[in-house]
Amino acid sequence: MRKYEALLLLSPELAAENRQEIIENLQGVLERQQATMLTVDEWGMRDLAYPVEKKTRGHYTRLEFAAPAPAIAEFERIVRITDGIMKFITVKLADKFVPEGA
Repeated sequence: MRKYEALLLLSPELAAENRQEIIENLQGVLERQQATMLTVDEWGMRDLAYPVEKKTRGHYTRLEFAAPAPAIAEFERIVRITDGIMKFITVKLADKFVPEGA
């Protein structure tokens, strides 16, 4: 298992319930791939440096998780086809993840 971070830029037009539903969906995808969610960090609405899909604001959410390498491909596939996610980036934070208490 490796440690990853995904930063999602969600559309400012989404209601809070819709944003929460998208995040829960992505968490479900990761759990089905034997991943462990570590942190869900809501950064909130921010101004963008440049327009994305003709929008100047977006809602940022950061997910931190430990997952096997093949799980990332499925996670990113689902992110790409999910309406409401304007941009995303997934970064590997560490090659090895050791759960606390192990």
